Amino acid sequence: MGRSHRSTTYEDLLVQGLSNKGEGVAKTPEGKVIFVAGTVPGDRIHCTTFKKRKGVFFARLNEVVVPSPHRIAPVCIHFGVCGGCKLQHMDYTAQLEHKQLEVLQNLKKIAGVTPAHTAPIVGAPNPYWYRNKMEYSFSNNRWLTAEEINTTATVSKNGLGFHKPGMWDKIVNIDRCHLQTDPANAIRNFIRAYAEKQQLAFFDPRAQKGFLRTLMLRNTADGKFMVLLQFYEEQEQARTALLDALVAEFPQITSLLYCINNKGNDTIYDHDIHCYHGAPYLNAQLENIQYKITAKSFFQTNYEQALALYTHTRSLAALKPTDVVYDLYTGTGSIALFLAAHCKKIVGVEAVEEAVVAARENAAQNNITNAVFESGNMRHCFNADFIARHGKADVVVTDPPRDGMHPKVVAQLLQLAPKKIVYVSCNSATQARDLALLKKDYHLKHAQAVDMFPQTHHIENIVLLEHQ
Repeated sequence: MGRSHRSTTYEDLLVQGLSNKGEGVAKTPEGKVIFVAGTVPGDRIHCTTFKKRKGVFFARLNEVVVPSPHRIAPVCIHFGVCGGCKLQHMDYTAQLEHKQLEVLQNLKKIAGVTPAHTAPIVGAPNPYWYRNKMEYSFSNNRWLTAEEINTTATVSKNGLGFHKPGMWDKIVNIDRCHLQTDPANAIRNFIRAYAEKQQLAFFDPRAQKGFLRTLMLRNTADGKFMVLLQFYEEQEQARTALLDALVAEFPQITSLLYCINNKGNDTIYDHDIHCYHGAPYLNAQLENIQYKITAKSFFQTNYEQALALYTHTRSLAALKPTDVVYDLYTGTGSIALFLAAHCKKIVGVEAVEEAVVAARENAAQNNITNAVFESGNMRHCFNADFIARHGKADVVVTDPPRDGMHPKVVAQLLQLAPKKIVYVSCNSATQARDLALLKKDYHLKHAQAVDMFPQTHHIENIVLLEHQ
């Protein structure tokens, strides 16, 4: 790859599909596979290769000679630079078709299974403005466009936005993002403008110095906002003035938080979060369940599609009042609490202790008494002692992170042998890998894809497994 690769230009190649990261996939007349970012299936293109990795060539797009019928104009001025919405140039119907195809191909090629029934993918009612959480970084050395580099005018190098793909120390300054509802853009732009005017130091990731480090925005479906500002160092007077300015400008902010983080990474989970204004949490609701969401809580970032995901999970589980249910990788218990009214008992397991505390609090505030939550590393705590304490599960729901389940967890599932497993996944490739291990004892009855993240290559998939 890289240094030893000799660039080759190809003309009039047909883009035939998409990779699992959203790049267009074309083939040369000799059968070489080429990934080309910024292309759409159906495009005819000219491109030039720049590297080779694991037998696949990567190329830069030179020209779209004949555009695909699925190609559309992206709505965002930052498209192609920030890397967040890789599919904005592809109409939404085509996005859904590709995602459905990717799920089925992974099940067939990786797991070697085909569902007895595949339901149509559940598309998002709102393919923009759907996220309820966004995270941004400050930088004193942001990514500059070619126009900014060549101008004779003075250009500020301060930025507040997203990391440039492949560049840990470069931030793309974002003026308007189309993923989170208003006033998210206004809040972010106000903070940046205020900081510039007051000459507050934006973070320097290389030198590890500065004042303003990161910004997180969360919102509820009814328009309330949580704002968390992460500062690299404490400057009480400057911090207080900024936070007061936010309170005065945006009455929608009902939870204004901050933390001081001078360690080497941005993660907040090992830091105290201070509540400056309002409550230290937001309340979200799905059906009749209220969820208290803190700055450290995991919660699905698309409320409408979270409801669809959980509703389909509940439908596939088809719980009976006598069922004992395990919810593996329960997080803050969002799925467990959604299912609790339909079974005898549900037991959630999660590695993050703070998430388990939040799950218990959410159960208490909803008067749910048949949900039990334990913390621990899944591959160690999900064992014979766990089963002896809680009783044998009739149904297991599992919603692991992108890496999927550890082989020891899969082995324990096979030994437990529940009647049904409902596997919710944000990565259909690792889901298929795990299904390849489970298929000797389980039949794949149903697959249901749900699009949580329009304009991106990500897709959630739910499968129902029944013991043979």
